[in-house]
Amino acid sequence: MTPQHQIRADHDARTIVVYQAYSPAIADAALRAGRFVEPFSFHRMTWIKPSFLWLMHRSNWAGKPGQERILAVRITREGWEEALSRAVLTTGDPAALARAEAHVQWDPERSPRGAALNHYSIQVGIGRGLIRTLAEEWTVGLTDLTPRVRKAAALVRAGQAAKAQRLFPPERVYPLPGPLQDALFR
Repeated sequence: MTPQHQIRADHDARTIVVYQAYSPAIADAALRAGRFVEPFSFHRMTWIKPSFLWLMHRSNWAGKPGQERILAVRITREGWEEALSRAVLTTGDPAALARAEAHVQWDPERSPRGAALNHYSIQVGIGRGLIRTLAEEWTVGLTDLTPRVRKAAALVRAGQAAKAQRLFPPERVYPLPGPLQDALFR
């Protein structure tokens, strides 16, 4: 049985992949530059998600206006863990949340068809004070997953979820250092 709160992600010894959905203008500019640049907003919180299926649910498989493009954002594990160390749970003290540089929210993981599962996926909101660090220091690569997402979405809609799963990025448990684990899994 899957633990109720667990970070599952595509990661290696140095990096972790998080997903975001953007408008074509933001995605194209970022892909050309190899990092986030305007029209990406550096003035508001941005949410990063290591769960591919959670983002597919959130963006309606790249079908929502302003979320038509899906980017895999490879960031350093050091940056990911730094963001987590500065984060406050969204269910915690409102005053601490207002001061926090990052937010952590746990939402039900999703099936390929969007059904809520009985375990949770993490989302991390990167606040204005850390966004440039995310864009300029932590991000080591951007990949446009949109064609793959559209193909997988068509398979899911056609009732071929098992076939679609072959197109999903691999995700496995992300091991956290003890102090982070204690702070995030309350």
